[in-house]
Amino acid sequence: MSRLDVRRACELAEQSAAQRWLIEGLWAESAVGIVGGEPKCCKSFLGLCMAVSVAAGVPCLGRFPVATRGPVLLFAAEDAPHIVRARLQGICASAHVPWDSLDIHVIVDPVVRLDVPADRARLLAEVERLRPRLVVLDPFVRLHRIDENTASEVAPLLAYLRELQRTLGCAVALVHHARKGGHARAGQALRGSSELHAWGDSNLYLRRDGERLLLSIEHRAAASSSGLELELADRGGGLTLHVREAIDAPTAERPRSPAERVLEALGDATAPLTRRELRDTCRLRNATLVDTLAALQADGRVRIEAGHVQLALT
Repeated sequence: MSRLDVRRACELAEQSAAQRWLIEGLWAESAVGIVGGEPKCCKSFLGLCMAVSVAAGVPCLGRFPVATRGPVLLFAAEDAPHIVRARLQGICASAHVPWDSLDIHVIVDPVVRLDVPADRARLLAEVERLRPRLVVLDPFVRLHRIDENTASEVAPLLAYLRELQRTLGCAVALVHHARKGGHARAGQALRGSSELHAWGDSNLYLRRDGERLLLSIEHRAAASSSGLELELADRGGGLTLHVREAIDAPTAERPRSPAERVLEALGDATAPLTRRELRDTCRLRNATLVDTLAALQADGRVRIEAGHVQLALT
């Protein structure tokens, strides 16, 4: 009989700051979770905005930076392919993202069911082939024929998605409905078993308060927030979701991420900079700079040679 892999606590791997977020402040790195809300609350649009942000490396909702871009696998079970295409094109246009190079892969099969072994195997094969950083499945109700209120039926499907995440390192966003006029705490308003709420590492909940569309952000291992107002608006030729104050007050500056500060400093420099020069210019702690440069280099956005850093040639 083989032994369990057991290690002392001090031997467990650490996670750097640059590895903690897929979408900074919005979705943790390799997290599974729910994008939930009542009908007509833009849940699907939020899932598409997340997909474009991760695939293109642009801020989600105009507010939340992406640490490292990468492929996205999307299944939109309730929308025809031409509708998915039009929505993605609109989001790309608003974010000034080239459409033809967008690294989003869309499953166009009419049915994929997580309670059918053959479909689970096919989905696993695509995730193994594409190695996406994010998988978006929309909505949960179209992915099965089980009783959502029965924990013993829901749990195996969620366990399968968790296994995908742990085995292949991808984040999984599962779009799901909430009950109308649900519980004051967003996660408890999700339709079906409480297993769904408990499963998520990062969860996003949308609700309407009169004419206002509000977003609540919930994390298992980071601070949560609520009451962020969003708006679905046409920005540059297509509909997209944005944080409302980013639309109403475009001149208001938001705090820049370490990666943005480093890229700006390198862009302004007339010659490659040393790490010390970058640290002083960007006012970053050394550990933060090291993590940020590692992420930018892995993403192909900077070059480091002989201790000097410069923007990568494009």
